[in-house]
Amino acid sequence: MVSISGYRNSGDESDVCTREEALKLAKDTGFSHVGLSEKSTWKCMKEVRDMCAADKCNAYGNSWTCPPACGTIEECQARMMEYDWGVLVQTTQTLEDSMDYEGMMEGEATQKERFSEFLERMRSAGADVLPLSSGGCRICKKCTYPDAPCRFPGRSLSSMEAYGLLVSQVCKDNQMGYYYGKDTVTYTGLMLVKEQV
Repeated sequence: MVSISGYRNSGDESDVCTREEALKLAKDTGFSHVGLSEKSTWKCMKEVRDMCAADKCNAYGNSWTCPPACGTIEECQARMMEYDWGVLVQTTQTLEDSMDYEGMMEGEATQKERFSEFLERMRSAGADVLPLSSGGCRICKKCTYPDAPCRFPGRSLSSMEAYGLLVSQVCKDNQMGYYYGKDTVTYTGLMLVKEQV
């Protein structure tokens, strides 16, 4: 169980957020789909990092939240293993057709807004979390990496892929959908939660 002071009345045993209550908090944030994620399903893969190194998004080696700055595969795996369970959160956007770039960008923006709100709610409630978003950090037009420290260390987010997670596999391993039909796009984030004693 996770102690969430502020989420409920504090001061007694009822001040503990269960997994079900964390799911409800995620649903209340407005995600299209939410589900639990078990620690055993968080497997960093070199192949995913290799896809990052191909640098199709122009963030590899250019951002504090992306490889190599976010840590090696081994460091990311060790960091994740400090947490006990997670909440998978998704936003599914309906597109006009498979070429609807504007719709795709709208879905990504909606997911990022919801994920930031969910993170704020969890942190405000006192939860110890490791947020892994969908896609790279987009807070600054140009990241300060490597010349200066991150301008927003409390708000910047690494992605699931940056940590070496194959998103479709994590979803599958946690019995959560990944593809929701023709002319849709789905963005997935993962909030890892550390149990507090």
